This record gives sequence, structure tokens and C-alpha cells, in this order.
Amino acid sequence: MNLRTKTANLSKEIEGTVQGHRDGHGFVLRDDGEGDIFLPPNEMRAVLHKDQVRVRIVGQDRRGRPEGHVLEIVERPTKTLIGRLLQESGVWLVAPEDKRYGQDVLVPGTGIGTAKAGQVVVVELTEAPALFGQPVGRVIEVLGEVDDPGMEIEIAVRKYGVPHIFSDACLAEAKALPDKVRAVDRKNRVDLRDVPLVTIDGEDARDFDDAVYCEPAKVGRSKGWRLLVAIADVSHYVQNGNAIDIDAYERATSVYFPRRVIPMLPEKLSNGLCSLNPAVDRLCMVCDMLVNNKGEVQAYQFYPAVMHSHARFTYTEVAAILSNTRGPEAAQRKERVQDLLNLHDVYRALLQARQARGAVDFDTVETQIVCDDNGRIEKIIPRTRNDAHRLIEEAMLAANVCSADFIEENGQNGLFRVHDRPSAEKIDILRGYLKALGVGMSVSDTPHPREFQAIADATKDRPDSQQIHTMLLRSMMQAFYTPENNGHFGLAFEAYTHFTSPIRRYPDLLVHRVIKSILAGSHYRLPTLPTPGEAQAKLAKRLASRVTEPQQKPRSRAAQAELQGWEAAGLHCSANERRADEASRDVEAWLKCKYMRDHLGEEFAGTVSSVTTFGIFVTLDAMYVEGLVHITELGGDYFRFDEHRQELRGERTGIRYTIGTRMRVQVSRVDLDGRKIDFRIVHDEEEMALRNATRSRAGKRARREAASDDGSEEAAAPARAPVEAVDSWNQGKPGRSGSGKPVRRDNRNAHQAPREAAAPDMQDLRASVQQAAVAKQGKAAAKTAKNSRAGKRKPRTGR
Repeated sequence: MNLRTKTANLSKEIEGTVQGHRDGHGFVLRDDGEGDIFLPPNEMRAVLHKDQVRVRIVGQDRRGRPEGHVLEIVERPTKTLIGRLLQESGVWLVAPEDKRYGQDVLVPGTGIGTAKAGQVVVVELTEAPALFGQPVGRVIEVLGEVDDPGMEIEIAVRKYGVPHIFSDACLAEAKALPDKVRAVDRKNRVDLRDVPLVTIDGEDARDFDDAVYCEPAKVGRSKGWRLLVAIADVSHYVQNGNAIDIDAYERATSVYFPRRVIPMLPEKLSNGLCSLNPAVDRLCMVCDMLVNNKGEVQAYQFYPAVMHSHARFTYTEVAAILSNTRGPEAAQRKERVQDLLNLHDVYRALLQARQARGAVDFDTVETQIVCDDNGRIEKIIPRTRNDAHRLIEEAMLAANVCSADFIEENGQNGLFRVHDRPSAEKIDILRGYLKALGVGMSVSDTPHPREFQAIADATKDRPDSQQIHTMLLRSMMQAFYTPENNGHFGLAFEAYTHFTSPIRRYPDLLVHRVIKSILAGSHYRLPTLPTPGEAQAKLAKRLASRVTEPQQKPRSRAAQAELQGWEAAGLHCSANERRADEASRDVEAWLKCKYMRDHLGEEFAGTVSSVTTFGIFVTLDAMYVEGLVHITELGGDYFRFDEHRQELRGERTGIRYTIGTRMRVQVSRVDLDGRKIDFRIVHDEEEMALRNATRSRAGKRARREAASDDGSEEAAAPARAPVEAVDSWNQGKPGRSGSGKPVRRDNRNAHQAPREAAAPDMQDLRASVQQAAVAKQGKAAAKTAKNSRAGKRKPRTGR
């Protein structure tokens, strides 16, 4: 870069959004999509997280990042903050719950209202921060004490801006709706009330938006099935652009917390009129499919109908019936057993088609938080997926694919669920990781999902399979909604959308409306909806490089404007989906921190689940809680982060920590405000002695002497199997897998690594130090005997 270009860049004014950091500095996320600009702490004094600013690059920080100077605050979207009210030296202030807001808010004595010190409050900003002054505000809402049941949810919905109060107009329209299906509502609908459709959901489900039925049928000359997927017809009650529709669009999705749901629709709809409750009439949209014995959908049709759910099943109940058709569960539901067996048959055919497509299906552990009546965690248990879960999942996938095909074939706009191929950067990281582990498989530059599934299948019996599957999953991109159909990579579908959950997802509601318009021979147009907000704008920047130009651009201005409206709706729904996920994770993290406060000082076994430059994250076996072992807790060695191997390796000791490493940790610190749990590694006495030896000069000299006596370097740094790079296997306890199960030695030796790439494990290091000690003692004894014979020590020369 020449001087003129550099000077031009420094004088250029750039607009972007401030993103604060809990350590006091911040960044400007540029509107033009270029690299972020670093803001030092002194520049953050006059701005707030989320501020829209204009900056100029004034140089580089010590890491080589462009450093900016704030010229102007273009817009300040933050009007209120949530935090704890504190009193320090007679001064009232609110410490923000979101630590990205790096400054406390001063509150004058007249502005605290009825709030008391220590309570969680919402404060409205009345004065902006300045270089030499903190922001000032007044308390507008008191939420209560920090330990009150459900407080973590009240904090999260405000912290992430989740809409949680329906408008008066929305509630009024919902109240005016009928309490049940009327005769007028059944007009021009197929009557399916005699078809034994059933719902299958979890034990704690309150709304039921899908029902299924299956019967054998001839498909051509072969055996097949007729599969009906009936979905609650929300679009019949939520009219285009009415008050309920506007509130539903603003929320875009229901948000699920432990023990509480923030619904997308008012309760009268979500748990009443639009919930396919048993033994009542309900309006629905049906995807009626013919599936052949290879699991291929040969034909389908959509139509509005009225149904009558014949049973409400749970996943556990259906799994028990399928595994034993003569058991007590089957005896109680004997009139529905054959229907369930038909569903199981079509599921196996659909599963066969899934495997033939090469769709990704990783085995990952999902957990469920079980709370007591006070909202505290009682236990954390793994969610186990059985055939009932998979049965419903495959039926829903089939209906979603049909809806995408129906919209595309009829040339209408709609929202597709797009999942892109992994980026080149993620592919490179995955390749390096698989190579480091000695996995004899990799992925191509333009991979197909079957390549990922093949690696998952080939490594499923390895002790580190869970970690490999986790890395495969992390290499995937996030799915999003867009009117441009680019296929779904993970599911290996050319076209895919969401049709099956209009009670809790706004894109599904839009898909229903488009399908209805096609059936009616009309063209659906989006209503005039509120302008997408900040979350949509941020996501648009993130997805700018991933969204492809339409292959056939609209010819008219009206068509172009319509497409842009669909793009905005897709970005809005995608952004709010992420917002809901973040809020849910925040609440779960808060509950886990509260739970672990009762276990401070206790020791647990765990597995390294993630490795970073600043430490390792360990997930506890018994509790499924993740915490950080900071790099400073790993000992006096200097640890380097290897991105390809996803490991931290000690320069002197050669000790490595990587995904899958087994260890024992102690809960050392819990930061409830920061949602952080810190661990420290618990070492046994023998291991501590060994580590101290390797850090000392004597330890280094002993290893060198042992190597020279042996005539090779192998004694000091014996070769390891690459699979051990994933799992240090109980830190030097040979013959044990990451799960504590014995491992066959011949399997490990089958993947021998080159010696120069190997590092010593704890077992080999122990043997090396012991051998060096014996050699050293022998040399010392020989030297003593020689000196005794001479009668005196010879004087040293040459110094």
C-alpha cells in the first residue's frame, strides 16, 4: 500500500454499529461489510453498545487491527437498560446486566422511585455518556429481587428485546374469535373427522400443531403408503395484516425457556383454537402423500380440511408400543396400534431414502433442564431420541419438501429454508482436524453431505466419536430464511421450507398463505408489516456474502419491490430466531450457574468439549454443565493453540489438551452476572510430581540423559497414536477410553503417527523420568567409586 492510499484510508469516514466488550474496549461493525474497527476503552467512554456511529481509522493497535476514533454518534437505539440497583458511598447507580454496556448508569435520588438496593430494575436513559461523565437515568420498572423465581426469564426477555406483551388490539381481536370450530368454518373443506389422525409430542407439550395418519396403499405396482400430515390452519384465524398478524410478525417465533414459553400467538389461539387437542374439531391444512417402498414421495396434494384428533400420544408411549405390541401401553391403545405400525413402516422407508440421499444425521447429546416448583434446577438429564421422535421428524420433513416443491412449481414467492455448504475456511479447519486425528477420510472442496455422514459412520465406534461428530457439526453453516431457493445442504434436499409449525414460527404461517393462494388461483402478497429492526440489519450484513443473486431477476419494479419485501421478511425471521436462541441459552446458563453455586469446591469428572487460545471448556459427565479451565490454570508451561488439531500443547512438557481429553476438575468460581463457571484441574500426587520434574532443569537433563543412554530420541518422546491426540485418556491411564471403557491396544496401534509429529503422553513420560533417574544414580555411583580410589577429587582445568 503506497503512502497516498494509506492517507486516503486514514481520512475516510466510516459508519457502523458499536459492539461493546465486557473488558472495556469495543468494535465498530462496519456497514460496508469490511473488517471490524477496534475502539480502545477511552473511545468507548462516550458511546454505548449498539450505537450507530461515524468513525475514522487513526492507526493500528498492538495486534495490527485498525483502530478508530469516534467522530459522531449517528443514532442511539438504546433507550432503556436492565440491571441491578446499587448504592455506593451514597450514590445510586444501576450496573447493566449486559456487560457489553461498559458503564454504570447514575440515578439521582429522585429517580429511584420505590426501588431498593440490590433489586433488578429497568432504567430509562435521560443523559447520554460523555468523555468525562457517566450516563444518567431513572428507574421506570422494578422487576424484583435477583433470587425471585423466574427472574432470569424476566431479565432475558428485556436484555435481548424479546416482545413479551401483546398489544391491546391483538388481545381484542383474539378475544373476538370463536371458542370452537363453527359450521361456517367447515365450508369448502375436506371432512377428515372420521380419519384417525393422532398427535405425538413430548410429555410437557401444551400446543399440538401437527397430526399424522398412515395406511397401506398401492403405488404403481408396488407396495406403498398413504401418509397424511395435518397442520393447524392458523392462517384461517390470523388474517393478513391484522393486529394479531402484526404482533406475530414482530415476535416471528415462540421462545422456549425452562418452565415458561413466550408464545408467538395469544393463548386462545396457541393452546386453544389452533391446537389439535384430542376429541375436538379443528381446522387444518393437509399434505396428503403417496410414498413408495423406497421412501420416495410419488405424488402429493394440499387441501384445507377439518379434523378430529383421535388420540394424544407421547413419544415415550409410542416407542413402548412399537417395541412391544403386546405390552400394557399397547393394551390401553389397541385400536390405534395398527395405525402406529403403519407409521413405523413408512418411517423406515423414508429413512432408507434419507440414507440414499446421504443426508447428515449426527448423534449428539441434547439435555433437558428439570426445575422444581421454585424454578431452580433439580437435575439435568440427557434427551434420548427414540423411533417415535424420528418417525414424526421424517413425516414432517416429507411435508416440508412437498410444500417447497409446490411453491416453486407454481412460480410464487415464498420463504425457503436454506442451508449452505460449509465455507472454505471451515473446510480447511475440519480437514486439519481429521488429519491430526489420523482419520483416513476427508471432505472435498465442494462437499456433498454424504461425505460428512460417511466420516460420522466410519468413526462411530471410536472412543472419540462424540468429539469428531461435534467438529463435523461445527463445520456446518447456520440455516436461514430467504425467497431464493438454494437448497438444504444438511438434509440433502434441492428445495426445503417450513410448513409444519405455524403456531410457533411465522415463516410457516406465510407458507400456508402462499399454498392457499395457489389453491385458490390467486397471487399472495405480503401485508404492510413493521420495518425490520436492528437484528435484521445486523444479520443482513452477516449474510451479505452468502446470499446469491437471483438467477432470474424480476422484470418490473413492482416485482422487484415484492422480492425485496420477501427478503426483508426472511432476514427478520432469521434474526429473531437467533435472538430467541440467545435468550434461551442465556437463561439456561443463568440457571446452571445458580445450580453450580451449591457445588463450589466439589470435584467432578469431565471431558474437554472445546479448546480456545485462552483455555479449555470442560463438560461435566454427571451434570452436563460446561465450565472454563483458564490457560493460567494449566500450569507453569507455555501452551500454544493448534487450530488444526484443536488442542493446547505445552512447549516444555509436551502435554496436550484437546477435544475429548478426560480429566477431573474442581468447581473453583461461579460468576452469576457473567454466566461463567470456572474449573481447576485436579491432579493426583504422582502426576504433580511428574509435572514438577518436567518443569525443572533436573527433569530436562534426566530426559536428555535417558535419551542419550538409549541411543535414540524415542525414549524421551515416544510415538503416540493420533487417536490419542483427541483423547489423552484419563491423563496417563493407559488402556482406557474417553468414556472410561477399556480399549484394545491393537486398534490404537493400527493408526501409528510419524515419530517427529508425536508428543509424549503421561505414561511414557513417567517411564522416561524413571529411566533417567536410574541412569543418573548409576553414573553418580561410578563417579563416587572413582573418586574414592583416587583418594581425592582431581582439580578442574579449562575453566
